[in-house]
Amino acid sequence: MTCIFCDILDGKREGHLVYEDEDHVAFLDKYPIDDGHTLVIPKKHHETITDMNPDDVGKIFSLVPKIAKAVLRGAGADAFSLAQNNGKAAKQIIPHVHIHIIPRYNSKGVEWTKRQIPTDKMLSELAVKIRAALI
Repeated sequence: MTCIFCDILDGKREGHLVYEDEDHVAFLDKYPIDDGHTLVIPKKHHETITDMNPDDVGKIFSLVPKIAKAVLRGAGADAFSLAQNNGKAAKQIIPHVHIHIIPRYNSKGVEWTKRQIPTDKMLSELAVKIRAALI
């Protein structure tokens, strides 16, 4: 089975990238829980976080504050939630390690919102704003 995230890394699928370094990328979720929902992934394919060595786990999580700050600024969010699921029973949909940065908005209340289906244009415009907010 083909990994959707590896296809994005290989350029076979479109991904709205907001961050990239030698070992990681971050891109907007195609079906976001809220505007600016971003996924941070390692470039090396690992199905679950327990498949990674501890140093690599530390490296990916050390990126979260930097990317989350850019998501907050670029998306105009008030707060964010983090999620990292491992295995089908944990509701991991794509079997490639990823960390969810899910923006939250005071105006939308505290209820968990349903996933959306934004247009590619909307995702592209938001990705530009988040990239510009990276410090």
